[in-house]
Amino acid sequence: MCAHVPKACRYVNRFLYFYHSAILRSKMTESILNPVTIAKFDAKKLTEKQRAYFNSGKTLSVDFRLEQLKKLRQLIVDNETRILDALHKDLKKNHTEGYVTEVGFTLAELDHTIKGIKKWAKPKKVGTAMFHAVATSYIYSDPYGVVLIVGPWNYPFQLTIAPLIGAMAAGNCSIVKPSEIAGHTGKLVVELLNENFDEGYIKAIFGGVEESKALLDEKFDYIFFTGGTGIGKIFYQAAAKHLTPVTLELGGKSPCIVDKKIQLEYSSKRITWGKWTNAGQTCVAPDYLLVHKESKAKLIDKMKKHLKDFYGEDAQQSPDYGRIINHNHFKRLEKLLEKGNILVGGTTDEDDLYIAPTIIDNVSLEDPVMQDEIFGPILPIIEYSNTSEILELVNNHFGKPLALYVFSEDGDFVEEILTKTSSGGGCVNDTLMHLGNGNLPFGGVGDSGIGAYHGEYSFDTFSHKKSILKKSTLIDLAIRYAPFKNNLPILKNLMKYLG
Repeated sequence: MCAHVPKACRYVNRFLYFYHSAILRSKMTESILNPVTIAKFDAKKLTEKQRAYFNSGKTLSVDFRLEQLKKLRQLIVDNETRILDALHKDLKKNHTEGYVTEVGFTLAELDHTIKGIKKWAKPKKVGTAMFHAVATSYIYSDPYGVVLIVGPWNYPFQLTIAPLIGAMAAGNCSIVKPSEIAGHTGKLVVELLNENFDEGYIKAIFGGVEESKALLDEKFDYIFFTGGTGIGKIFYQAAAKHLTPVTLELGGKSPCIVDKKIQLEYSSKRITWGKWTNAGQTCVAPDYLLVHKESKAKLIDKMKKHLKDFYGEDAQQSPDYGRIINHNHFKRLEKLLEKGNILVGGTTDEDDLYIAPTIIDNVSLEDPVMQDEIFGPILPIIEYSNTSEILELVNNHFGKPLALYVFSEDGDFVEEILTKTSSGGGCVNDTLMHLGNGNLPFGGVGDSGIGAYHGEYSFDTFSHKKSILKKSTLIDLAIRYAPFKNNLPILKNLMKYLG
């Protein structure tokens, strides 16, 4: 099958080899890759079964889609405690944080979709140019067919189920692969989906390398991947073998820019919350702080205070502070603490997978903490004096980030930053909260991703927009047909009305 694209296949196999090696080194391996819990499956037969289900036309009915979405919603409500328990086992997420960022977020996405789906699914009438005489124009939303959804480990429930909601709303059949790294949540997702939906319609697969490879070998009509940029490139290459369209929700070094004109109390609190939610393991967490030299000292003092208010004198004893997902990520993060001046935190405990909320000053762009997305509870600080320093750093060093945050009471400063930088999205005077508006698309740009979703944008992501012109047979313009004779001047004038 790989004869036509040997280079792409070599990349896929190389990725799978190293990915497998990393999992085997993890101390979570025994619980995650227990062969008893990984059911064997035939990827080819499964995709064929789903294609047959899709071709039956059953998913084209909006009533069917609504019924299935409501069924999924009730399933989540009925299993709320089990989901929250699984999240706590994987990431030590407090039940409140787990509900707000995962269960509640997903239910809100479902409610938004259930409310809007009938409107979204209707053919949309658009304007028709006068050139077309008596005609009407429509955009139909067609489901792609059989889609693959691959979820990450950091928000293992929400970031797996939220795209599935869009795929269901658009009328697709879905194969879902939750992260095996967040094993407790991943297994629960598989159980809930497979026990409650026809596998021709929705099938969840739990597993590691062999399962991933088998899925990547098959042709899908759409692939939705959430994860790191490096692995996202591998999925993109695999999709290219079949000219499969993709959405890639990746990450990057999301800057948090703090002006000298700020509301100090709220700004410092919102930055602290956004950075250390889920122990910093959030794709849109502030990755580094760019703070004006006049604000730096007082901002740091306030953030120290908020960390104590949030998690107490010792965050390790707090029931509200999470843990690093596994030992590999712990060791990676621990190495980032070797350079710079630690102002807060720096304490680690590998047995507990604990890294304290940490703020580091005096870092350089060459330090390890500034080389890649941190994805953990470490916040480096870089001081600036003028706007040109911000723009040079953000635009020229790290690629386009998934999120960008600006804290300022100066509207001109805010607009300059927003218009002269590129990012997937972001907030002004807050962090993370743009994800919570179902009317906003969420997605990256450049290295941080391709495509967007949430709300109607999820429906659009999983739908092909089909353009249809419906022409009347009451009249017909003869001048468009040969022989053209002296028709060109008339046609030139008519073509002015194409727009």
